[in-house]
Amino acid sequence: MTNPSPPCPQCTQDNTYPDADNFVCADCGHEWPQAAVAHTDDEADTVVKDANGQVLADGDAVVLIKDLKVKGSSTVLKMGTKVKSIRLVGGDHEVDCKMDAGSFMLKACFLKKV
Repeated sequence: MTNPSPPCPQCTQDNTYPDADNFVCADCGHEWPQAAVAHTDDEADTVVKDANGQVLADGDAVVLIKDLKVKGSSTVLKMGTKVKSIRLVGGDHEVDCKMDAGSFMLKACFLKKV
């Protein structure tokens, strides 16, 4: 069973519980407001845009706008390759996708929404 409360920001232990309007860490005694946790989810607020500035969403189809060399491999992803059902993730490479050549993490600046 997973703990629905977030880990303690002070000691990073998972032994926390809600108490009125606060979360409390049973290990170090640190208390912090529950309202602050609701605003720390930056991934929900992140907008991912393609090379033309169009907003991307999960499930969109995109096309590569330039040839991309796959790091650590001799494989090259060719310009014009269509990718269906992308998935947006956090981090430097925002788009997770599957192609015939395998699964890849791509930067949105090399993609164009179809």
